[in-house]
Amino acid sequence: MHSTSALTQMGFGHLLQNADLIALIVLALLLLMSVASWYYIITKSIRAYGVKAEADRVVQAFWDAPSLREGVALLEKESPTEPFSKIALDAANAAIQHDRHSGGRLGASMSRGEFVVRALTQSVNRENARLEVGLTVLATTGNTAPFVGLFGTVWGIYHALIKIGMTGEASLDAVAGPVGEALIMTAIGLAVAVPAVLGYNFLVRNNRVIAGKFDSFAHDLEQFFEIGAGAAAEETEKR
Repeated sequence: MHSTSALTQMGFGHLLQNADLIALIVLALLLLMSVASWYYIITKSIRAYGVKAEADRVVQAFWDAPSLREGVALLEKESPTEPFSKIALDAANAAIQHDRHSGGRLGASMSRGEFVVRALTQSVNRENARLEVGLTVLATTGNTAPFVGLFGTVWGIYHALIKIGMTGEASLDAVAGPVGEALIMTAIGLAVAVPAVLGYNFLVRNNRVIAGKFDSFAHDLEQFFEIGAGAAAEETEKR
């Protein structure tokens, strides 16, 4: 009889019914961290998959274009969220702007190659920063969720011991229910942290692969605009 009563006091429903304000805040915080983690895990995974799937097609289409003007026009038709198109367009626009102002202070202060390299560096850094959005949330959740859950457990055990002390019941049945209920907080904290850590590691690896593709494409663009795009840039400027 006592064992059945103790078991009924170890459920999540009983925890919610008897939780005070602090416990409810801890549960709400863990829920918020879990929702944010899964949001970024799902959206960033889909985003990384899309970028990797489109990378080779976009890059190859650009290099297969008959001229720089047609290549730029093709990239402008791509999705506005496609990063390789943005990188190439930034480089092309930088070359065009430099050629247009080559007789002024802009052209005198920086060579065409340096101007394009600066634009490529800024573009690659911007796209890498966009890839990393949300990783801080995942890292923070993975590092702090277990401690948030542990705090909830300590708080729950503290109140359970006070209650036991006030009633004077120190039997196993009286202790097991409240303490087991409090330990649910730790389990919730771990359940929130583990997916966040796994998702963080997965996304970091994907971002590293994509960043390598960014750097490779930017290097090819740098060589193209610095060495082999003299006449092509003039053609693009006529657009």
